[in-house]
Amino acid sequence: MRIRQSTEADLDEIMKLYEHARRFMAENGNPGQWGPTNWPPRSVIRSDILQGQSYVCLHEEKIVGTFFFTAGKDPEPSYRQITQGAWLDDSAYGVVHRIAGNGSVKGTGTFCLDWAYAQCGHLRIDTHEDNKIMRNLLAKMGFAYCGIVYVEEDDHPRLAYEKL
Repeated sequence: MRIRQSTEADLDEIMKLYEHARRFMAENGNPGQWGPTNWPPRSVIRSDILQGQSYVCLHEEKIVGTFFFTAGKDPEPSYRQITQGAWLDDSAYGVVHRIAGNGSVKGTGTFCLDWAYAQCGHLRIDTHEDNKIMRNLLAKMGFAYCGIVYVEEDDHPRLAYEKL
């Protein structure tokens, strides 16, 4: 597998990945994370692509996964406030959002998160409480649970994780 930045030509394929992810989450006890709002909308993904923050994971030159990644001193404003805990470190960090795969290749999520972590050595991510699959993956990969954050798209609390 390999990672590359997404292009506008990838947009239709990326949106299919999110359709698959919404169905998969609903079938696995997490219908509320992206389903009710049909998240993420095409306009958000197009913006991510234009800003150079959308990535695809390729296996045998076919897109099998996608995610948002950016890094810096304060790349995620919604992470400024954390409740019921605290971040481990306040140095610059990378953030991953909207990670999704089509299920055709085992380990796609791990590969994407490993790639993002390798870019900066300090990563933060959040997920819905009902997303047990992602929570288990983050624990397996050595992410520490840090507390609760809230994101723009809805008022559901998100479980926040960090890896140094």
